[in-house]
This record gives sequence, structure tokens and C-alpha cells, in this order.
Amino acid sequence: MTVWEAIAVVIAGVFAGGINTVVGSGTLVTFPVLLAVGYPPVVANVSNSLGLVPGSLSGAWGYREELKGQRSRIAKLLPASILGGIVGAILLVTLPDKAFKAIVPVLIVIALVLVVIQPWLNRKLSHKRGNGDGGVLLWLGVFAAGIYGGYFGAAQGVLVMGIMGVLVNEHLQRMNALKNLLTAFVNLVAGVMFIFIADVAWLAVLLLAVGSVVGGQIGAKIGRKLPPAVLRGVIVVVGVAAIVQLLMK
Repeated sequence: MTVWEAIAVVIAGVFAGGINTVVGSGTLVTFPVLLAVGYPPVVANVSNSLGLVPGSLSGAWGYREELKGQRSRIAKLLPASILGGIVGAILLVTLPDKAFKAIVPVLIVIALVLVVIQPWLNRKLSHKRGNGDGGVLLWLGVFAAGIYGGYFGAAQGVLVMGIMGVLVNEHLQRMNALKNLLTAFVNLVAGVMFIFIADVAWLAVLLLAVGSVVGGQIGAKIGRKLPPAVLRGVIVVVGVAAIVQLLMK
């Protein structure tokens, strides 16, 4: 890797860290850059997952105020994300790419629809949800999103926000804070597994980690100031961009 290529990877990490903190889909920035500098797809995917972990944790720390009071929700959903990440990592090294990527655009479309109609559904379902903890459906949804995140990860945040937006009676910014924590652990457990079952480009991991930590803090400062309607719009725009890029591959 040349110096300029290394700089490009760091810059991509900054953008990805910021995008992941605000909504998700930062992988759609970093993964193509790693491919462009010469890494094979699986190595790029594995290294990307590991490299973006510090950025996700940085973003979660930036949203720490919004995480207050969500301890029981974290205790319930974190195991679902961790288990999903493990399953997704195993699928990455055992299943053909086409078998899983075929449904990725469909998953993102569903998530975007959920994000868009969330306010209406919140009003319709508020009297049925009780304390709004989401129940078993939320756990299964977060688990499924963790599988997807462990396998590839692009737009994982969009999926999680879509699922929680319908099933959890909570402010959008607080859900975004929880999303940052859950996706960070998905990437972490998948990344740890990749160390043992796949090849890792450690230089790329280091460069992405540096950039994503900076981007995570920038994303938290920007994202926490966005009104729910604007944040919802950002989610939709990024999700549509993710669909377009995945369909063009």
C-alpha cells in the first residue's frame, strides 16, 4: 500500500465512522476503497469489520447521554446482536456470496419502509405495546440484523433502526444511540472470529480504526443535533444509496 492509498483508507474510515454513527452504511464507503487498493473481497470485508469497531464504539460513547436509562434494554438486546454476529461471521466463510447478497436489497427496502412509516405505526401501535420493549419480535429482529451485520454489514444500522422504530416506543435519537452500541458489538464479535477463521489485513484495520474513531466523534456531534424528521430523511437517503450500490455490483 502506498502512502496515498493509506491516506485514502484513513479518510474513508473517517467518513464511515461518521456515517455509521448517524445512521449506518459506512461499509459502503470503506469496502470499495479497500478493494480499490488491492485487497481481495473477503479479506477486505473481514478487515473492514475489524477496522470499524473502534469507530462504532467511539460513536456509542458520543451518544452516551442518550444511552442513559436503557440498561435493561441493552441487557436484553446485546446478546441477540452478539449471537447474530457470530452466526453471520460463520455464514461468511461457509456460504456462497450470491446466496445471501440476493436478499440484501430486499432487507434494506423493508427497513426503509419501516423507517418512513414509523410515526404512523407508533400512533397505531402505541396502545398495544405497553411499555414498548418490543418483546420477542424485537429480539428476533435484532438477532437477524446481527446475522446480516456479521456477514457483510452495509446498512446494518438502517435495518436495526427500522426494526426498533416499529417495535419500540422511544425517541429516535435514543434508538440511534442503542443502534450504535448494538452494531459495534456485532462488528466486534464477528471481527474476533475472523481473526481465527479468515485472513486479516492488519494495516488496513489500523488505518480504518484511526479514521473511524475520529469519524465516530464527528458523527455523534452532528447526529445528536438532528431533529427526528431530518434523521429519518438521512436514513432513507443512505439506505437508497446502499440499495443502488449493491444492485450495481
